[in-house]
Amino acid sequence: MKYLFIATAFLLSLNSFSQNDVIGTLKTEIVQKRELTFALHIPKHTKDKKPLIVFLHGSGEKGTDIEKVKEHGPFKYLKSHELDAYVLAPQCPENEYWNEEVLYRLILKIQKENNIDSSRIYLTGLSMGAWGAWNLVVAHPETFAALVLIAGYVDRIPMIENCKIATIPTRIFHGLLDDVVNVEYSIAMYKKLKTCNTNVTLTIFDDANHDSWSRVYDNQEIYDWMFKQIKNRQNEN
Repeated sequence: MKYLFIATAFLLSLNSFSQNDVIGTLKTEIVQKRELTFALHIPKHTKDKKPLIVFLHGSGEKGTDIEKVKEHGPFKYLKSHELDAYVLAPQCPENEYWNEEVLYRLILKIQKENNIDSSRIYLTGLSMGAWGAWNLVVAHPETFAALVLIAGYVDRIPMIENCKIATIPTRIFHGLLDDVVNVEYSIAMYKKLKTCNTNVTLTIFDDANHDSWSRVYDNQEIYDWMFKQIKNRQNEN
């Protein structure tokens, strides 16, 4: 009889809980303050609208020393060559990762303050920067005329929403011997993009480890290719 009483009491307790269920709504606002330092190369002649290259560095260039963003990529190329374009290289703060919405607001700021051709904005990144670029281009595909990704890993969302960038000419590069970011990331994303994007290529350097970007960024060919791509027009291969 004692056990029956306890069981009955337990059932009554459950009924009591269920009768007190409520449905509510919470309205709140979360404000996050973010700060990005950036380097901006301004071309010699700015009377006419010029393209913009947005470059996202890798994890080794995080921090507060802005000169680090010039160690690789377009800014390294600019040390001995000229590019008739704006080049934007933000710096990711230490202990953070690229945030696509912060990056997008930075691009809008740079567009507003400079004579930039909105149909010729190009996005590129290496390693962690390629990861950030994948996320940024999927979040704001309407912004970019071309995409160049090197030695990057890919999150689940770009893999699922790959056809959001079906009309963006894309070049993917990776080193076969990469022991930091597995080449399978680039291969998998390439295969996904090929289902809906007719202007995507994958180049795998058989003899390259993680630094597969130097031979890409140090070559005028990649910049010539980018500058040919114009958003909302038929792109050239």
